[in-house]
Amino acid sequence: MLDHVGIRTKKFAALAKFYQKVLAPLGYEKLVAYDEAAGFGRDQKPSLWIGASNEASSSMHIAFVSPTRAAVQAFYEAGLAAGGRDNGKPGLRPDYHPHYYAAFVIDPDGNNVEAVCHHA
Repeated sequence: MLDHVGIRTKKFAALAKFYQKVLAPLGYEKLVAYDEAAGFGRDQKPSLWIGASNEASSSMHIAFVSPTRAAVQAFYEAGLAAGGRDNGKPGLRPDYHPHYYAAFVIDPDGNNVEAVCHHA
């Protein structure tokens, strides 16, 4: 349904660096870089854009597909190492569905970022 998502932030450099580190375990990379914008994705298609802004940031929840549970764990560890805060350790969330395995971190701008694997 969605083609891409954009986050506008006063902390552009910090946020771009954070997402470059936490998305790598999920197979995403920085594909496009400008002075005040960066596009992240895979297969030459940026799906997440970070852009500089002088306006106040808004908090959002973003969930990224993970190919494996091990990648969810690596995402979580990378998120904490990159300055994120714990918002839910890696584990099953059976209230969502029996195989919903996810981890959550709060990025440097206050967004709730999740990696989720839907496979058993």
